[in-house]
Amino acid sequence: MKGFSRRATVDEAISWIDQMTLPDVREELVALDHLAGRVLARDIISQVNVPGFDRAMMDGYAVRANDTAGASTYNPLPLEIVGEILPGQPFDGELQPGQAVRIMTGAPMPTGADAVLPVEKTESDNHRVLVMDSLPEQKHIGASGEDIRVGECVLAAGRRIRPQDIGVLSSIGLAQLPVFARPRTRIVITGNELLPSGTRPAGYRIADANGPMLAALVERDGGNVVNRELIPDTPEAILAAMQDDVDVVLVSGGSSVGIEDYAPQLLAQHGELAFHGIAMRPSSPSGMGTMGNRTVFLLPGNPVSCLCSYDFFAGRALRRLAGLPLAWPYRQQRLRLKRKIVSQVGRVDYARVRVADSQAEPIAVAGASRLSSTTRADGFVIIPTDSEGYPPQTEVDVYLYDNT
Repeated sequence: MKGFSRRATVDEAISWIDQMTLPDVREELVALDHLAGRVLARDIISQVNVPGFDRAMMDGYAVRANDTAGASTYNPLPLEIVGEILPGQPFDGELQPGQAVRIMTGAPMPTGADAVLPVEKTESDNHRVLVMDSLPEQKHIGASGEDIRVGECVLAAGRRIRPQDIGVLSSIGLAQLPVFARPRTRIVITGNELLPSGTRPAGYRIADANGPMLAALVERDGGNVVNRELIPDTPEAILAAMQDDVDVVLVSGGSSVGIEDYAPQLLAQHGELAFHGIAMRPSSPSGMGTMGNRTVFLLPGNPVSCLCSYDFFAGRALRRLAGLPLAWPYRQQRLRLKRKIVSQVGRVDYARVRVADSQAEPIAVAGASRLSSTTRADGFVIIPTDSEGYPPQTEVDVYLYDNT
């Protein structure tokens, strides 16, 4: 056992991630019902107008606007009712002067009509309607293409699709779209002391917390977990797991410099260990590199360190591979500190904070094994490498775990 010969800076590690060679960008066609959260691989250009026809925006009567000139409750003007139009049913014929057609919201406008008179502005019997208000041309009409026009770029490549986007895509007649394939991700959880996630701890063994947490983070960042399992603390088992046919490998545990910390040695022997040891707290035992076409991240076993290392490094790489923005997917808020935060020049600190009374209160700086500190926290503050911390009432950027 020996310490790290040198700790890389956070900026060096992030720069390596941003400059690493990406595998060939893979696209796949995905059906409309499964598009939410996926990232568009190409611009989507509409081939149709939406709506594709002029339509009524009110229940009432399709009329010629000129026929309503001068109409009021004191001067009602009669028009002959010559038909009725329901949504999806066009009018057979052309509206003549002095005529009106009953029309429902969303129904196509008849030829010759240029306005819709709301039903509440009329009185009628079976054959005649009394017009009690004057209208300008195009009043209460939804024009063809007023929502989307032929040739319009509806959504641009790189957009993460939202539920309302799916509605728009359906409205232009698309059943499937090209999206970036989600990076295939292998989660390797090491530690002979671990029990499967969700298992009640017993004796001197503990339940795996990092596996399910990492799986949720990978899904958030556009990845696809193809395998996640506990691996025995043996070089052979860990190496075999690291060589799975995937894009990204996350190794949780065994990343430091202890007797059974095999992962860094294996990555150096069978691939490239770009960095091992980062000047940060927590997560200093983090590492990263490549093995064949895989990008490998060595994440500490302590849960908070694991979360921090993932967010700083692995999550950024996954978002890049998935076509998502590189920045953290956390909402930011500018708040004053309730109490001081102490740091050390030469390292980056990740401090959990609770938001109360419009202030950020530090709840833990140390304690990398206390995952519950992240659930008690509302977010975190980053103290840069050139700072000794912040005194009370300093304005800081708080990254909020909850984006709502």
